[in-house]
Amino acid sequence: MTRSRHVSGQHVWVSVMSALVALVLTLGGPASALAAEGGGGGLIDLNWSLLVQVLNFLILLVVLYRFAYKPLVATLEGRTATIKQQLAEAQAAREQAQRQAAEFEARLREGQAEAQAVRERALREARGLRGRLAAEARQEAARLVESARVEIAQDVRRAKSELRAEVGTLAVEIAERLIQKSLRDEDHQRLVQEALARMDRK
Repeated sequence: MTRSRHVSGQHVWVSVMSALVALVLTLGGPASALAAEGGGGGLIDLNWSLLVQVLNFLILLVVLYRFAYKPLVATLEGRTATIKQQLAEAQAAREQAQRQAAEFEARLREGQAEAQAVRERALREARGLRGRLAAEARQEAARLVESARVEIAQDVRRAKSELRAEVGTLAVEIAERLIQKSLRDEDHQRLVQEALARMDRK
């Protein structure tokens, strides 16, 4: 960049000097013609005032080039470099933002997929739990029904047994009373034994 700036400055300087030489030749032509008409002798009769002005102008150009043009060019080039750097940084920031956005979208899609998987797993577990609870409820209901049936059967058997005992006792008492009134002791004993035998068979 420094070399290109130096070459560019040299080109500008050469262009300025060429323009000044052309200007001197242009202005020197009429002055030489006037000197020839007046009988003067050649280059000695040049317009010294014009040469002084040209010299002053050249000095001014050198001063401007040294103290104004170079700092101005350096400032412009520095500003250009700063702008280029800012553009590069902006481009890098833009690319980074795009990468971050892509990563965020990828993570978002992964999160959505994971959430969907969790939801489906929870639904499956809920259906499985509901099935297990229903099966357990059916088993418990069947167990309670069977327990109630067994208990009822036991109660029925116990009630029948108690009823038989009570009926047998009552029958024996009634028979004893009847027999005591009409039968002898032998007949009374035989009837009691027969009644007890029949109750046992039942």
